[in-house]
Amino acid sequence: MNADRPQQPAAHDGLPPLRDVIRRHGLAAKKSLGQNFILDLNLTAKIASRLGRLDGRLVIEVGPGPGGLTRALLDQNARHVIAIERDERCLAALDEIAARWLGRLSVHPADALEVDWLDLIRPHLAAPDEKALIIANLPYGIAARLLVDWLETEPWPPWYDGMALMFQREVAERITALPGTKPYGRLAVLSQWRCVCEIAMTLGPEAFTPPPKVASAVVTFRPRDAPLEAGSAQTLGLVSRVLFGQRRKMIRATMKGLLATPELLLHRLGIDPTRRAETLSLEEITALAAEIYRLKALPGDGDPQSDT
Repeated sequence: MNADRPQQPAAHDGLPPLRDVIRRHGLAAKKSLGQNFILDLNLTAKIASRLGRLDGRLVIEVGPGPGGLTRALLDQNARHVIAIERDERCLAALDEIAARWLGRLSVHPADALEVDWLDLIRPHLAAPDEKALIIANLPYGIAARLLVDWLETEPWPPWYDGMALMFQREVAERITALPGTKPYGRLAVLSQWRCVCEIAMTLGPEAFTPPPKVASAVVTFRPRDAPLEAGSAQTLGLVSRVLFGQRRKMIRATMKGLLATPELLLHRLGIDPTRRAETLSLEEITALAAEIYRLKALPGDGDPQSDT
């Protein structure tokens, strides 16, 4: 659905408008950091609610910038928000939000690609089995890499039980693509293998400051309790990368990067070797990955099964 932009403010936290915050702290968006800020608090409130009620929940946010989404998360009663912000210019603005919501916002100046997520959330868990939510307007330059890291988390089910993430619309379409379509590829396979994925809202360039050149979309992810057997996340990622790296070729040719005689395995699994990767279902690709993991001891989180 398209995001409407109501006229009345959504937040009632007593903090100044985001444009004033940006002007006062000199927070012009940096292209080098992939920054595009959402200044409409009605819109940030809609993004914050994509996973349902936040009452009592622990939420991780990456790239809060001046704090528009952060404010919405706290305004919707998240118990605690952990914000990861690489841009030191934004820290003073985020400290002002932390002062308004005493004890409910922790700001970590760090590169999200280098964070140990379990270590990060452990001090903030209300119970040993508590799960976090991840809700973020991700910096476009690292969005896909962060997503893959979260999807390849071991053990599974993961330390989070839902994600609502902003991507460029083109990336969102790759995540939710179906077999036989042009966007279908490795990102769709990894995402849909481990999560139920849905485009929850779309935003035009005008929703951001500065406006990007493309539309954006929020995708929600709900982890599956028992994904299809695929050997390991790393093996499925490798097999998908090989399959879709030369997507116009027949899979008997692309699979030779992994097996000397891929036709034998393909026939055993009932897959026509002359098909192309984009026609393979998630079930077929995971079956391939599981067999290759078993036969070749490819990367995984444990010892592969014996071939005997």
